[in-house]
Amino acid sequence: MRYISTRGGMAPQAFSDILLGGLAPDGGLSIPEAYPHFGLDALTALSKLNYRDLAFAVISKFVDDIPAEDLKALIDKTYTPAVFCNGRSKAQTENITPLIKLDNTLFIQELSNGPTLAFKDMAMQLLGNLFEYVLDKRGEQVNIVGATSGDTGSAAEYAMRGKHGVRVFMLSPFGKMSPFQRAQMFSLQDENIFNLSVKGFFDACQDIVKAVNNDAEFKARYKIGAVNSINWGRIVAQVVYYFKGYFAAAKEVGEPVDFCVPSGNFGNICAGHIARQMGLPIRRLVVATNENDVLDEFFKTGGYHPRGLDRTYETSSPSMDISKASNLERFVFDLIGRDPAKLAQLWQAVEKQNGFDLSAEDFTKLHDVYGFRSDTSTHADRIANIREVFDKFGVQIDPHTADGYKAAKAHREVGVTMVIMETALPAKFESTMRDAIGTNPHRPASLAGLEQLPQRFDALEADTDVIKAYLREHIPV
Repeated sequence: MRYISTRGGMAPQAFSDILLGGLAPDGGLSIPEAYPHFGLDALTALSKLNYRDLAFAVISKFVDDIPAEDLKALIDKTYTPAVFCNGRSKAQTENITPLIKLDNTLFIQELSNGPTLAFKDMAMQLLGNLFEYVLDKRGEQVNIVGATSGDTGSAAEYAMRGKHGVRVFMLSPFGKMSPFQRAQMFSLQDENIFNLSVKGFFDACQDIVKAVNNDAEFKARYKIGAVNSINWGRIVAQVVYYFKGYFAAAKEVGEPVDFCVPSGNFGNICAGHIARQMGLPIRRLVVATNENDVLDEFFKTGGYHPRGLDRTYETSSPSMDISKASNLERFVFDLIGRDPAKLAQLWQAVEKQNGFDLSAEDFTKLHDVYGFRSDTSTHADRIANIREVFDKFGVQIDPHTADGYKAAKAHREVGVTMVIMETALPAKFESTMRDAIGTNPHRPASLAGLEQLPQRFDALEADTDVIKAYLREHIPV
């Protein structure tokens, strides 16, 4: 398996090379030359596997430069009940991502039982182990520069803390995460963790990270890597739980199942698209957004026009307060027939803040071939849907998953199973949960008093030169 750039300017590379590299040298994203495919018999065999064995069966199709026994050991080390037991599933379970049944055809897939209570742990915990393995084998170091709107940062830091040869520099929007999210990140005292609180929205953080990655000389000199969902290692790990969720929800292998995914940067649902391309019988992929509805607009009109920072709204589902969805590039690459020249032209328009509109043919394929639908939510919607799920089913869901619940209701069809992908546990958003259900949500005992711990961070201007100066000061060369 070799990887190319969506924009055509990178020679094919092995998994371990693109794992450490972040953006491709031409500014594009790494993607496999072709997706592996499972037929019905192979899917039936996969359906009988536990999570660790399923993860190896799927991920090994994308990784051929790490010995199979080593890859299996890394996966087995990652996906254990001891690591993924913080959430509602307290029993030591082999399922790792069990389903919550709301009714006969509507389920929520638990993805937030990891150490930071968000779905990002599902991929980030494996990524931390893969980074350490590859760096040790090569005798190298990497300095991760990432951006977070709330959950990616803590998941990355908890996965990378204490890892050999890894420093993490995480940019987050100043004052725009929940108190719980801030405390998870800023309370870490590990010497290899650096929190940079940037005075702006997430999009400003993401733009700075891309600018750092696009400076080839700086990137090489300071050994810059990435753990945002631009990193292919994140995406491939997320593909696994679509297989696991499908096998748990489908009455028989081969039956079509819909998935509804709260989405900001399009990484999570991009993994669902890839699982579908690999032969998993996903009928529809429903994108759920909040008031920052650039993705909803794209899937309803075919126009991708990211908002300026002055039109990015601060909402009660803050991890989706994003107006530039980085991973959409991977999907559009497939949508337009994997034409790198055409893709590069489209994203040049995005980078000039013009955006683009799909052709009529590609817009039709968006729905009829790739099965995408979308919906959007307001704060009032979130409050109403958190309350509805609690009153009807006795289940607490976080604000992002509530966006997903609303979208799922809008696109359900009789007789077709729908799985809503959980984003985070409600404990991360206590204020909104109190408004919705009148009480604080359940919090794992290990995280009691988190907000009272000492916090360590540096507040910086949203300026690439300022961030580069900080990196120069803190990275020995």
